[in-house]
Amino acid sequence: MKKRSTNASAKNTSKSLFKGGLLRLIFRIVKLVVISFVALSLFGVLLFRFVNPPFTWLMVQRGFERKADGKHWKIDKDWVEFDSIADPMKRAAVAAEDQTFLENHGFDFKAIQRAIKKNANSKKLIGGSTITQQTAKNVFLWPGRSIIRKGFEAWFTVLIETFWSKKRVMEVYLNVIEMGDGIYGIEAASQAYFHKPASRLTTRQAAAIAVIFPSPLKWSATKPTRYLKHRQYLIRQNMRRLGPLEF
Repeated sequence: MKKRSTNASAKNTSKSLFKGGLLRLIFRIVKLVVISFVALSLFGVLLFRFVNPPFTWLMVQRGFERKADGKHWKIDKDWVEFDSIADPMKRAAVAAEDQTFLENHGFDFKAIQRAIKKNANSKKLIGGSTITQQTAKNVFLWPGRSIIRKGFEAWFTVLIETFWSKKRVMEVYLNVIEMGDGIYGIEAASQAYFHKPASRLTTRQAAAIAVIFPSPLKWSATKPTRYLKHRQYLIRQNMRRLGPLEF
């Protein structure tokens, strides 16, 4: 009886040790993954503070989508420095997408609350993302609306707001955002739609480009619908209210 009891006790002990060892191993793996993610994300944000992002995941995805549709690969982009972007374009982006851009810390909680309320009673989803959030999504993440991706977006937004200036956020944003079929960044958009450099965009042209930001594959800056013309008018009104922006 004693021997049987001893064997049972030994088995229970070994099981307990195995479970404890497995849990410690899982904890170490999770800890290593979290530390690696934090370190890599910090490195990426600090790197792109000084180095211009060469591409985004959306650009790659759109390229493969074009190939699947039998079209040629197209990523039309041409990076321009912040000072080479016309002031009306910067004001149009703020007026259209994030009017508290210079004051907020990456999140506009009032806009988020408004979006939640509207989305609860509408099939057509609207966003409440700031320009910094959109930049975080465009540069570091994949397209989508999942909770996990939103969590990563919030993390990168905090890092960008911590380590980048608002000037750098706007520069990167206007250079990577999708602005048409295979068109990315304000210089490529300016040349495609108005055949001029981004430094020479007028107020009307800037508003015409900014209005298509939410749906650049569906809308055109040069062939606006009645709805887009009204939106352009509202953007120009907001631009006048904003006045010059002090970056």
